Amino acid sequence: MKRFGRMGAVLMVALSMMMVAACGGNNSGGGASAGDSSAPSESAGNSAAAPAKSITLGFSQVGAESGWRTANTKSIQDSAKDAGFTLKFSDAQQKQENQIKAIRSFIQQKVDVIAFSPVVESGWDTVLKEAKDAGIPVVLTDRAVDSKDTSLYVTFLGSDFVEEGKKAGQWLMDQYKDTSEDVNIVELQGTTGSAPANDRMKGFKDAISSNSHLKIIASQTGDFTRAKGKEVMQAFLKAHKDIDVLYAHNDDMALGAIQAIEAAGLKPGVDIKIISVDAVKDGMQAASEGKINFIVECNPLLGPQLMKVVQDVVDGKTVETRIVTEETTFTSEQAKEALPNRQY
Repeated sequence: MKRFGRMGAVLMVALSMMMVAACGGNNSGGGASAGDSSAPSESAGNSAAAPAKSITLGFSQVGAESGWRTANTKSIQDSAKDAGFTLKFSDAQQKQENQIKAIRSFIQQKVDVIAFSPVVESGWDTVLKEAKDAGIPVVLTDRAVDSKDTSLYVTFLGSDFVEEGKKAGQWLMDQYKDTSEDVNIVELQGTTGSAPANDRMKGFKDAISSNSHLKIIASQTGDFTRAKGKEVMQAFLKAHKDIDVLYAHNDDMALGAIQAIEAAGLKPGVDIKIISVDAVKDGMQAASEGKINFIVECNPLLGPQLMKVVQDVVDGKTVETRIVTEETTFTSEQAKEALPNRQY
């Protein structure tokens, strides 16, 4: 009996070991037993599947000329990090030659995708062809180029600047639809030759063209900066004593102009109505105080959309050639309501 008991114990232990081995070969984590030809090959850090390709994105930014641009840069940097991409970032300091140099550097480094926000619209064909010849896809963000060869880039992700100008002009049309007197408008343009400056000017003019009383009496670039906006507005005020409306292509120029208007003893938003584009926090604050009467939104938080486009391009998926961001407008009252939750 004792001999049978010892043999039974041995059999029980062996049976237990076989059951454990069986469970280990069919665990919930999907591990495969040795010799299973259907199992995926093991790779570093992932026994179930091959790791996703590490993506390197080269991005050339216009500069840091405004609060909008700062928010745009942060969105791109944060989103690249969240996506697990390697981001090679270059600040062009608002100079086209710096962007061209950066793009050529990205080509030499053999990045997977190049994205950039063009300082101006023209003069990109040569460097973009170099990227195409190197097999590196290019994505335009925020601003477009005027190249006739659209095969030089995959897509343009950004706002419809013409539509922004139209929205600004339509609000003005509504405000003065019953006027029988001339309304004198001064315009602070963005950087000369840039897509937003060209398009916001065109959209605005198109929108107000049917009202002969709405007259643009002066128009000059303020380079999208607060300091230049103030400087140009001071010149406008000296040259014209009868300004009714200011149309600024971005909030920063409008904020600089407000300083000049107040220094001249006038009340912004009352003595001179102000229309702006962007809707960054400082602009929204001024609007909530009644200093800016109407703001057309231009969303800078393009990072998440850009990273999705980059991933799709690398994965060989079809990408729309034009991706427009969704945006709205704000009156002073609407700005006051939206300001507490504004992200930028």
